[in-house]
Amino acid sequence: MLPDADFFSFEQLLSPEESAKLAQLRTFLAAEVTPHAVRWWNEGRFPTELLPGLAGLELSTPVQRGYSPLFAGLVIAEMTRADTSIATFFMVHHDLFVEGLHAFGSASQKERLLADAQALRITGAFALTEPDHGSDVAGGMATTAVRDGGTWILNGTKRWIGNGTFCDWMLLWAREPATGKVRGFLLDASLPGIKRSRIEHKTALRTVQNADIELTEVRVGEEDRLAGIDSFEDTKHLLRGSRIMVGWQAVGQQLAAFDVARAYAVEREQFGRPLAGFQLVQEQLVRMLGNTVASTGMLARVTELEQGGYARVSVEGSARGEMARAALAKSYASRLMRETVSLGRGLLGGNGIVTDYRMAKIFADAEAIYTYEGSYEINSLITGREITGISALH
Repeated sequence: MLPDADFFSFEQLLSPEESAKLAQLRTFLAAEVTPHAVRWWNEGRFPTELLPGLAGLELSTPVQRGYSPLFAGLVIAEMTRADTSIATFFMVHHDLFVEGLHAFGSASQKERLLADAQALRITGAFALTEPDHGSDVAGGMATTAVRDGGTWILNGTKRWIGNGTFCDWMLLWAREPATGKVRGFLLDASLPGIKRSRIEHKTALRTVQNADIELTEVRVGEEDRLAGIDSFEDTKHLLRGSRIMVGWQAVGQQLAAFDVARAYAVEREQFGRPLAGFQLVQEQLVRMLGNTVASTGMLARVTELEQGGYARVSVEGSARGEMARAALAKSYASRLMRETVSLGRGLLGGNGIVTDYRMAKIFADAEAIYTYEGSYEINSLITGREITGISALH
């Protein structure tokens, strides 16, 4: 039997319980996701019928359940290995919406929503990005929240909201004009004044239902404001963790590319022998493997640091340094991922551009990972600011 792409045996660091749970996840993905993922992607359809089985794995916010940070990262990598879109749904719902409830929700908000959200009886979205404000949304947020007695009136537009077409609730961010503070709200997606439209013609993550969200005089009760949110700085707790998890997606995407490319190279014959028998093909497979192992090592360490805290020397305080390390991990792993999936696509030749062989889908989905949760360039500048003390972000 050929060795797995976990060439440096990171999984040996897991507890026996975690190893068993990861094996359970793999069994589920192999039966319920991998055989169907290309069809869902081609159709641009999200498989809501998958949700009960996914909930049955009991993997919502693993660290909150007592699992290790490394296990939480490997869960996302394995989901991405099977299908990037399903992993993205899982992250948006659990690592942003459910984790937001854990971090910032009041006791009554948790009592109302947390159990149903963990069990996927209700689905959530994270509404931050806007049509004109992505990387600069911290200073440029245009969506407003105006207090009116016991309610808030929301107006504005959000874009690229994953799960946005079908979610039951959104964790939505808006600026209060009177104070300039960013507020967080648990927004019932069925309220009057909310218009949701699916973003069409995507060339990546076609299974994910991204939406434009228009808010017109939407009234939200004070009981649905997240009292734990007082500024945009509060969102960084969630965004930092999410950025690291997208780094784990870059690991999973490379695992998928290596799996498909190696299997193809071993089975496909040209000039009377397997492709894997050619020196250049072996070198490219080894480069793909090296990129994957290096990315895994970086993500394993930054995940451990995120949970346990960072040693810091920056005069700006610890939060910025933590974000810089998350930014470096995400940007570096996603850069390596781009090379890995490109090599994999090339190894399949013409078959690498049709989704029948999975590689074309893997190749296309990688572009979304390269871009969201901070593009490669933005994350590089965040890290650059940390190591020079000079900001190039203006």
